[in-house]
Amino acid sequence: MSEIFFTEEERLFREQVKTFTKEHLAPIVDKIEADLLHPKKLIAEMGRRGYLGLLHPPEYGGSGKGVSFEIIVAEELSAVSAAAEMSRLASASLYAMPINRYGTDDQKQKYLEPIAKGEKIGALCITEPTVGSDTAGMKTTATRTGEGYLLNGEKRFITNGSVADFLVVFAITDASVHPHKGMSAFIAETSTPGFEVLKDHDLLGMRGARVAHLNFREMKVPAENLLGKENEGFRVLMDELDSERVVVAAGMIGTARSAYETAVKYSTERVQFDQPIRKFEGVSFKIADMALKLEASRLLVLQAARMIDRGMRATKQAAMAKLYSTETAVEISNEALQTLGGIGYTKEYPVERYLRDTRLMTIGAGTSEIMRYLIQREVYREFGY
Repeated sequence: MSEIFFTEEERLFREQVKTFTKEHLAPIVDKIEADLLHPKKLIAEMGRRGYLGLLHPPEYGGSGKGVSFEIIVAEELSAVSAAAEMSRLASASLYAMPINRYGTDDQKQKYLEPIAKGEKIGALCITEPTVGSDTAGMKTTATRTGEGYLLNGEKRFITNGSVADFLVVFAITDASVHPHKGMSAFIAETSTPGFEVLKDHDLLGMRGARVAHLNFREMKVPAENLLGKENEGFRVLMDELDSERVVVAAGMIGTARSAYETAVKYSTERVQFDQPIRKFEGVSFKIADMALKLEASRLLVLQAARMIDRGMRATKQAAMAKLYSTETAVEISNEALQTLGGIGYTKEYPVERYLRDTRLMTIGAGTSEIMRYLIQREVYREFGY
């Protein structure tokens, strides 16, 4: 597939990223998993190499290469450590894209450029204890004062929340109207009094990624840190979701790919009944299904990435890519573990980690149920219903 659908520049870039992950990420994977090491130094090095600024313009520390390059980084990092990719994505894309698209020149220079260069860490704050897919239920408020705003509320499941320097926070600024018409977005600095990390969640997978529960109590945000226009935050929130979902999907392809490759290798080495287990169709058919699902995932992801890079609306395609890639990543990892049998359930092989890591992304960045809702909505819209 890479020979047909990727350019020579993209192929060379992939090899470059693969070399980087082998030299800089592979040696610390065990510490990320076992010691919950946050890959902050790795992110800084990626910034120096330009791996954080692919979606951002050169004048703010990026390269402007686009989503088609971003998905390469996502896949190759996740192939080694999904937790490291999740940390990178949360800063370089989830946090940074709203500022890229809606920030003023001053905001971009102060709050985007250091992120693209890997000098600072960012986090996106949407989800709350009682708010997930239904953002209209948001409780966090931002009250206008003479000097700016006072933030009050809680945010939960915030990737990089406890290690971030900067946050993009969504809050209600007009409670008299529907939340989608009274929501605003703000850039906040975690060094500001009133910000508190309540805890880091203990996760099933993605060990090493910091996913935090945060509290804001009378936290001052300057008026110039309003992102976009007041009460138009819902537009900011929705605008970056398509690209986010495509990159998440690409990351899960990387993890699934590693599970698949492990299963292929093991099936040629493990001997039962005097022959390698790959000789049994109960095993080799699993490998065939894994290969099929990986290729289909790559095509869906690349299609959506190309559409976004061309400025096309890709809500349906992004949802399809995210839904299919994340669900099949779980299936591939599970079947890879089954191929390894008992040894796959131990930590002697990384397959059990792949299964735990992939499971999150059928929930994060929009659940599988929400993706199906979006797809059917777009289908009916296309038919004029």
